[in-house]
Amino acid sequence: MRLSFHAELMKMNGITMQAAMAVSTLSSLTLAALVRGRARLIAGAAGLLTLASFLITRLGNVPINGRIKEWALGSPPPDHAEILRRWELFNNLRTLTALTAFALLIILSLRQRPWARL
Repeated sequence: MRLSFHAELMKMNGITMQAAMAVSTLSSLTLAALVRGRARLIAGAAGLLTLASFLITRLGNVPINGRIKEWALGSPPPDHAEILRRWELFNNLRTLTALTAFALLIILSLRQRPWARL
């Protein structure tokens, strides 16, 4: 059941999630270029964290997703539980980096005075 669900989820998430990560990275780094001081560091850190999330996804989860698609058509290998644990580790890492980036951007937005110039 999990493999079927995972394979169906990957059909929808592939392009959508990668596009969202690219937009998040570019917008955070653009913000870092527009602001000064500590705000620049916070926005830059958020941009780097979203980039890390993208790289973790692309280099960690995506290759495993390809293998899972093959399992859905046939049968999983004997070590499939370990491979799924590794996928979950990558998933937890990318979630942590993305949430940290989001928190930094929220902190940055709360720190900015509405009348302050970028």
